[in-house]
Amino acid sequence: MKNYDTLVDATNDLLKRGYTANLSLDGDTIDDKEQGIQMIADDFEIDEFYRFEGASNPDDMSIVYAVSSEKYNLKGVLVNAYGTYADDSSSAIAAKLHHHQVGQNLHGDDRPTT
Repeated sequence: MKNYDTLVDATNDLLKRGYTANLSLDGDTIDDKEQGIQMIADDFEIDEFYRFEGASNPDDMSIVYAVSSEKYNLKGVLVNAYGTYADDSSSAIAAKLHHHQVGQNLHGDDRPTT
């Protein structure tokens, strides 16, 4: 897995690697508004994620997710805040995102956890 210095570096590289859909978290779904797709937790996989902390502002914390869906034949990027501005939803989507944050090491390390 790669390490990135900035959120922009991560999103630009993911775009180059085919993660072209601009995804957004909307309650109980992750949406590709351009294609009119709403995915529930079972519809996608988190391939990688990268966590960033704002150097000058601790409130500026984000996680970039590389998301893929066989069902919808798409690969996209989801940027989600954590910390002060985190979505504290209790949905299955939030649980899946949180599981990947704590279930794996930072910066996309995909080694299995025990």
